[in-house]
Amino acid sequence: MLTLAASAKTAYRIEFRANGNADSMLILGHYYAQHRYVDDTAYNNGRGRFVFKGTRELGPGLYFITNPDNSHYIELAIYHEQPRFKFHTDNRNWVANMQVKGSVQNEVFFNYQRASNALYEEMMEAKQTMDSAAFAEFRHAQYGRADSLKRALYAEHPEAMIAKMIHATKNVEEEVPVVNQWGDSLSREQRYRYFIGHYFDYLPLDDEFIIRTPKEIFYQRVMDYTDRHLHGLPPEEICPMLDSLIDRAEAAPEVYQWLIKQLTEKYLQSHVMVYDEVYVHLVQRYFATGKVLGLAPSTVDEQVERAAKWERLLVGRVAPELMLFDTLRYTHSLHRMPGRYTLLLFWSPTCGHCREIVPALYEEFLRVADSLDMTAFAVLTEFDEATQGKWRQFLRDYSIDSPRWLNMSGGEANIDWHEVYDIVSTPQVYLIDNRDHKIIAKKLNAKLFADVARHLK
Repeated sequence: MLTLAASAKTAYRIEFRANGNADSMLILGHYYAQHRYVDDTAYNNGRGRFVFKGTRELGPGLYFITNPDNSHYIELAIYHEQPRFKFHTDNRNWVANMQVKGSVQNEVFFNYQRASNALYEEMMEAKQTMDSAAFAEFRHAQYGRADSLKRALYAEHPEAMIAKMIHATKNVEEEVPVVNQWGDSLSREQRYRYFIGHYFDYLPLDDEFIIRTPKEIFYQRVMDYTDRHLHGLPPEEICPMLDSLIDRAEAAPEVYQWLIKQLTEKYLQSHVMVYDEVYVHLVQRYFATGKVLGLAPSTVDEQVERAAKWERLLVGRVAPELMLFDTLRYTHSLHRMPGRYTLLLFWSPTCGHCREIVPALYEEFLRVADSLDMTAFAVLTEFDEATQGKWRQFLRDYSIDSPRWLNMSGGEANIDWHEVYDIVSTPQVYLIDNRDHKIIAKKLNAKLFADVARHLK
């Protein structure tokens, strides 16, 4: 009977040999979104030969071999080939002297790298011998040759991973039209819509290799899309755009799963008050429907439960009724607060962030409370005896005693407000319109509160 170790099938075997190499160890690793990870190590056989091998499948993408101090470095492709490659080079220049066996993908890759490096070296030599005007002209010509090299690569080897990877870096912004088909000038909004609609035209989101590329190619493009190009749009516009992005990757499960989890986490952590709605949408569309894989069921359930809570706390929804005692043991109702607006605050003096924000928020509140007819419903989130003492001392130290500002002990209430308001961190700040008890703003600090207050009537 074969043992488990003996029967395990070798999934990859990559032999690397560099004449003159004296390193005792080399590292095989890969790119992944914004990171690099180590897959394996290999040791010198005494003649500059290293062999990486293992039973774990290596996913498609861009890998690298380097020595511990990164003084030598090459990249290689694993894509639609069984990774049983041989690389033979000279330690003076790994790329320039590379010979490849067993991989058409890497033959194409290294041929392109050599041609591209030659153009760069010519430009660096010219910089040393030409005056600035002549060099500027030469550099422009070299950039043109580099672009021609890329186009030729894609034309001759469209199925090569390196060709697809370089093609993915094409800048859609340069292709945005300025006029329509009838010759009429397009507005800034129309050009923006075209750009957003074609942003991912060249990025093969349906191909698994794309996630294992340097961060500039895939990761940064996605982050720029959300952080720069979608930021400021309302949730009702962002949600379908994110759905389109994610769904384009459905044929590449690893990319698909990464996008779902990354984008959900991004909007979970967003400080933009209305973007809670985006988080809720993503959880309901993907987590609640069983489309998220690789997470413990309890983790998925936590996201679904949190999204359900957040849905009830979105801007525009009615704030759940809350009845609590103040410091004198009088009962107060959130839905029966006097005035036009109520500032609802959950906080604790044991929270460092609260200790910083609450005095500044109180000061801004006092500036506008009379003119806006505003009251505050400030809830202590930790009500043990020790914290109660610190709470009262904090209120004295910062003179938080305005008749418009109610300090409420959270110990006894009509609801489990920790659960209903999802108080897992503090401070949590809401602004409520007392006419219909709807949330009009949330996630406020002193500055944001002042900004919102300036727009209230």
